Amino acid sequence: MIICVICVLKFLIAKIRKNALSLYFQFLNFMAKKLHILAKTINAEINLPASKSISNRALILNALSENSCEIQNLSDSDDTRVLQCALKSNDTHFDISASGTAMRFLTAFFAKKFGEQLITITGSERMKQRPIKILVDALNYLGAKIEYLEKDGFPPLQIFGRALAGGEIRLNSGVSSQYISALMMIAPCMERGLRITLEGEIISKPYIRMTLEMMREFGVNADFSGNVIEIKPQKYRAVPFAVEADWTSASYWYELLAIAGTGKIFLRGLRKNSYQGDSKTTKLFENLGVKTEFRENGVLLTANGKRCREMRYNFVNEPDLAQTFAVTCCVKNIPFEFSGLQSLKIKETDRIAALIAELKKLGYVLHEFPENTLIWNGERCEAQENPSIATYDDHRMAMAFSPIALTQSIEIQHPEVVSKSYPNFWEDLDLITR
Repeated sequence: MIICVICVLKFLIAKIRKNALSLYFQFLNFMAKKLHILAKTINAEINLPASKSISNRALILNALSENSCEIQNLSDSDDTRVLQCALKSNDTHFDISASGTAMRFLTAFFAKKFGEQLITITGSERMKQRPIKILVDALNYLGAKIEYLEKDGFPPLQIFGRALAGGEIRLNSGVSSQYISALMMIAPCMERGLRITLEGEIISKPYIRMTLEMMREFGVNADFSGNVIEIKPQKYRAVPFAVEADWTSASYWYELLAIAGTGKIFLRGLRKNSYQGDSKTTKLFENLGVKTEFRENGVLLTANGKRCREMRYNFVNEPDLAQTFAVTCCVKNIPFEFSGLQSLKIKETDRIAALIAELKKLGYVLHEFPENTLIWNGERCEAQENPSIATYDDHRMAMAFSPIALTQSIEIQHPEVVSKSYPNFWEDLDLITR
């Protein structure tokens, strides 16, 4: 009971903090942050936030192992706070706001809670537009009882917790890897375990492997061979766990240095042998003029002024990096063709449409092609004066567009959205201008 009270208090404090941050921006920035970075030489040290993806999985695995140990270096993001409070609460109604990860992971977690009370999960208006049918159908097939409270295929949901039989399912793997990870984490608790046959192109495969490796740390073995994942009934074990820094958050500092073309930034907390697929940032930004040197407690980035003539890449395994590279390439005048972007349409916003709309304000004309491809061939249009970038309640839109302030004055609407994954982003950006 004490834990629940503390959790509720933490959640309320987080809400107050977020609301206070929002009011601060409303008062000082009229809900927009004006940016113009005048630093001639960039030399900064940044304490990156903990990985949201690892934190959220660790919370679920910790709960499944009935571990009383506190997870070390847990993310301070909105998504992680919402998930943490839901797992510690005795409530039966949860509003997870805009957290897609929490919606998917909690749906699976509560579905297998045998003998528990009826649970309802809802979220923001955007969340009610984000599909969850593939996961719900899979869980119901495996023995769960989940119903839609409004529109079929979308939150809010009503969940009747009960024991799950498990067995074999076939799953469309071309929409969201979070559906797969949600099922994988509860699979050892199913009576017959779970065998998942993935159909179609597997997107965000590194996130699936992240889930597998973390499950192993918590004592569960699983096999992932070809397009089949097999997990037998097992028990999780309680283990101490510390979360590493976030590679996706690191990408915005790579972007800033690539656009600047000179300078150094040290990013604390990153690991060379990382669970995170977005650690591919190091290789990708070599093409855009940023060198990475691993040190004992982080990485040193150095701009070397190099640039490729064009960039072609399939982001199917690193979809959260697509916005970062689209903006960077446009500003550096590097034509690109990015494919594997199907999951971008069901994120916090339709990120493909958002990129096309907002980069056009800056004079770059992008085109969406079939097969989830975004292309910029160098086409330009007249740019807006004093452009104001809409963020669409999407933290990654705000952060991906902010480095443009190195080249011109820019306004970022609703800057408070960064709290979803990187609450201290604007304070860290201020370090560049000092």
